Amino acid sequence: MIERFLRYSLEHGRKIALMVSDEKGIRRINVTVTRITPEEIGYATGRQAREKSMPVSCILSAAYARGDDGDTLKNETLRMGPAEKK
Repeated sequence: MIERFLRYSLEHGRKIALMVSDEKGIRRINVTVTRITPEEIGYATGRQAREKSMPVSCILSAAYARGDDGDTLKNETLRMGPAEKK
């Protein structure tokens, strides 16, 4: 299930919430995934534009970020202008 959320973020450029366990302890962070490999992910947070990386083994769980319901069709409609909807 975690991989599904990572791919959702990567393919649609949407933020997701991750519960991670690292040197700072267990914490929740909102990220936008920029790349995925079998061992690690590349991500950006809202505060910093530069890409960071994290081992996949640190990810405990993943979910939609607050305010996102995962409806990709609705997101595509919002992104299109009024002339493109017809």
